[in-house]
Amino acid sequence: QVQLVESGGGLVQAGGSLRLSCAASRRTFSDYAMGWFRQAPGKEREFVTVINWSSSSTGYADSVKGRFTISRDIAKNAAYLQANSLKPEDTAVYYCAATSRGTESDYWLRRGVVDYWGQGTQVTVSS
Repeated sequence: QVQLVESGGGLVQAGGSLRLSCAASRRTFSDYAMGWFRQAPGKEREFVTVINWSSSSTGYADSVKGRFTISRDIAKNAAYLQANSLKPEDTAVYYCAATSRGTESDYWLRRGVVDYWGQGTQVTVSS
């Protein structure tokens, strides 16, 4: 069973930072686009950010652009989300995602076509 396991969530004050990690096991994700989604209480899951297989291309939701940074380490089979200048509206469960659709993997991941999901990690930002 392929697994994506997130870690690094927690409680932080507004203006603070967190670094989320996503560790993949039981297969390599070197040819997958990887990304993050989030779901706040009472809201639908929404796209946050994506990185392609080579780290040459990234994409961000407008709401996090300039504050969040995605990266990946192919050797460690992992992806990361550095979240800075956090706001209370960033409070949500954050999910790691992986998609393989060839050269358009990041395009499809951004649109919610996901092959593997993590179980989620809670991020709570207090005002």
